Amino acid sequence: MDFGLVLQTDPPASAVVGLMRRAERHGFRYGWTFDSAVLWQEPFVIYSRILEHTDRLTVGPMVTNPGTRTWEVTASIFATLNDMYGNRTVCGIGRGDSAMRVAGRPPNTLARLGEAIPVIRDLAEGREAVVDGTPLRIPWVKDGKLPVWMAAYGPKALALAGQKADGFILQLADPFLTEWMIRSVRTAAEEAGRDPDSLTMCVAAPAYVGDDLAHAREQCRWFGGMVGNHVADLVSRYGEHSGLVPEALTEYIEARQGYDYSHHGRTGNPDTAFVPDEIVDRFCLLGPAQAHIDRLRALRELGVDQFAVYAMHDAKESTIDAYGEQVIPALAD
Repeated sequence: MDFGLVLQTDPPASAVVGLMRRAERHGFRYGWTFDSAVLWQEPFVIYSRILEHTDRLTVGPMVTNPGTRTWEVTASIFATLNDMYGNRTVCGIGRGDSAMRVAGRPPNTLARLGEAIPVIRDLAEGREAVVDGTPLRIPWVKDGKLPVWMAAYGPKALALAGQKADGFILQLADPFLTEWMIRSVRTAAEEAGRDPDSLTMCVAAPAYVGDDLAHAREQCRWFGGMVGNHVADLVSRYGEHSGLVPEALTEYIEARQGYDYSHHGRTGNPDTAFVPDEIVDRFCLLGPAQAHIDRLRALRELGVDQFAVYAMHDAKESTIDAYGEQVIPALAD
């Protein structure tokens, strides 16, 4: 199993670079960041510094979207980083939650996202693609490589990930939901004539190593609110008891009142008080290192190839160190 570290690009950028360097020293292979231009600093600028100051880390957004930047710009940015640092990027992509809504725009449609995925990949790898009716090719790309992994929750999005993406990003670590969603992605890939084993399965969630569960829950409760934004979209689209989305995912948002993106992804977010302890425990990895190891072994059995640690809490360094010293070696067997 591979491991990634997910950060927000809060200033100073040097702190983000430092944490990524620390993660690489401890055996993490991927460095991810949020991508929301108004809320945080521009991640692609910071990726250049991370790549310069690491040797093996692969970096990318968790996640970008096809609306914030034009597709040829997104592809050119990735291709430039790859040319400079040797194909060490990955494109995590989704419909766009905070990045679009903070700017007053709705998230992209799945149709738009499905069109963007192969175009961005083709352009970044030097092939011709059509952007809004115009054939384009980036002529200076040589031997470029850009895997595109799609974030998804609902049935149509899961199917799209299986049909078009190189990997699937699931932002929660509940084994029941993980099994259901990975099966959906694999089924869609197979029905599209693709090899389902060729897709990388990535689970991303907060991880907090320590014995004080009550404190860890308060540090990570924000995550249930972030996931709740996507779940609310699913409920509005499919209905609360449609049978198309597991009630294990939808039931907990009944008390959700709204969401202020100024607190997005932040410990103490007042809009996440509705998230019960049970959801925090199911969606996140909390407790001593052995509890993390046990959950990750179960996820690996379900087909998870990478676990990406959301480190938006007060124990970033100690969690990275605990993973490097105890968790990652245990999952190397």
